[in-house]
Amino acid sequence: MKLYHFPAFFHNAEEGGYYVTFPDRPECITEGDTFEEAYTYAQEALGLALEEEYLSRQPIVEPVITTDLICPDGIIAVVTVDMDAYVRKHNSKAVKKTLTIPEWLNEASVKAGINFSQVLQEALIDKLGV
Repeated sequence: MKLYHFPAFFHNAEEGGYYVTFPDRPECITEGDTFEEAYTYAQEALGLALEEEYLSRQPIVEPVITTDLICPDGIIAVVTVDMDAYVRKHNSKAVKKTLTIPEWLNEASVKAGINFSQVLQEALIDKLGV
C-alpha cells in the first residue's frame, strides 16, 4: 500500500456542491454534489494526476506542507489516495496464462461449472493479501 496525501480546496460551487482543486497539482480539478462525492472524485482525480509518475517509478513530488493555505470560499481537507489500489483498479488488463492441473481435477471442475480464471484470481489475491 503506497499512500499519498495532498491538501485540497473544496470550494463551494455556485450551483451547489463542491469543486475541488489541489494547490500542488493545478491540473487536478474535479467536482461533486456532496462533500462525500467530491472527496471520492478527488481521490480518483489525484490518482490520475499521479499515475504516470507512479508507473514510471519517478519520484512523486510531495506536497508543500504549510499552515498558510487559505480557501475563503470553502474548506481545506487532505485527500489520500492508495496508488497500489488505484493502479489495480484502473490498469486491469487481462493477461493469458497457461497452467497444468490433473485431468481428474479438470473434469470435476468442468462438471461443477467452475470458472477457472475467477478461482485463480481469487486464490492469488488471497495468497498475496491484496
